[in-house]
Amino acid sequence: MEEAVRSGISQLGVNEDRVKVSVLEQPNKGLFGLIGARNAKVELELLPDAEEEAVNFLREVTEAMGLKVQIERKSDREQTSLHLSGDDLGILIGRRGQTLDALQYLVNIAANRYSDRHIRIVLDAEQFRERRRQTLESLSDRMAGRVVRTKKEVVLEPMSSQERKIIHARLQSHPQVRTYSQGDEPHRCIVIALK
Repeated sequence: MEEAVRSGISQLGVNEDRVKVSVLEQPNKGLFGLIGARNAKVELELLPDAEEEAVNFLREVTEAMGLKVQIERKSDREQTSLHLSGDDLGILIGRRGQTLDALQYLVNIAANRYSDRHIRIVLDAEQFRERRRQTLESLSDRMAGRVVRTKKEVVLEPMSSQERKIIHARLQSHPQVRTYSQGDEPHRCIVIALK
């Protein structure tokens, strides 16, 4: 039976973890190994690859929106990054990345729908996330300076947990200010205060 499975996997050209095996017939050695002998019969079902599911879903959505995008895939141990490039991607990014975040949420659902292990997909368009990170770090520095100068805490506008993490990390080792979050999602915001 193992030989039948190996043969099927070899024909499909995939790893063993990408197939579901169903035994159709058990092998039978027959009488004296000659009469009535038959090989095992197995059926292999190719399981969808989570990253391929994510890319296919993304292609369908962008085509439905009338956008032509190129998708570059990068993977490491922690996550898979899908970088989109093309014309008029502002509609995919949305105001402060809200549309991109919503699309990322849907892509993760599509990718993990049939997967037996959870993969994390980060979606980016035209390096928006890096530019946004730089903007938030600059904002953090300016607001920390204001808090030190005025001795009054500053409450920032509501933002996603990813964006709040950037600000917390930036000001974590600041000698004069501390940060904390207040409020409930989706209106949770950061407060920068004196230590």
